[in-house]
Amino acid sequence: MKVSIVAVGKLKERFWKDACAEYAKRLSGYLDLRIIEVPDRGARGRGDVADVLEREAADILGTLPASSHVVLLDIDGRQYSSEQLSEHLDDLKLSGHGTFSFVIGGSYGVSDKVRSRADERLSFGKMTLPHNLARVVLLEQLYRCARISRGEPYHK
Repeated sequence: MKVSIVAVGKLKERFWKDACAEYAKRLSGYLDLRIIEVPDRGARGRGDVADVLEREAADILGTLPASSHVVLLDIDGRQYSSEQLSEHLDDLKLSGHGTFSFVIGGSYGVSDKVRSRADERLSFGKMTLPHNLARVVLLEQLYRCARISRGEPYHK
């Protein structure tokens, strides 16, 4: 299984980088992972929101393979338990999906162009998470899903 995480912005703080690197290392035995960082066009309040979203959309959409199943992280998306998400990903793999792209938008969210490209939307709950933390949570959940899928133990 090939997984790309497309995230707006770079990780700056060491603790975010370390957490993501740890889960990426753990995931290496389960899937082919790529983390793609596109520029945060709204950093430091630069530019009109609509313009920022359009430029970020071009950056995001330019990284997505045509055959990829695109999952947009969205506060209004579907919520799963870890077991349900693992089963859902397994079902998608069985139905022929081998490439997945998870999209984490910027501080302004994402444009309608990105929303329309998404095959589904995933939510970690109604609370707003910092984008860096959302990336860590996504990596951890992908690792947990991989372990669950293989029937391996994982702390509950």
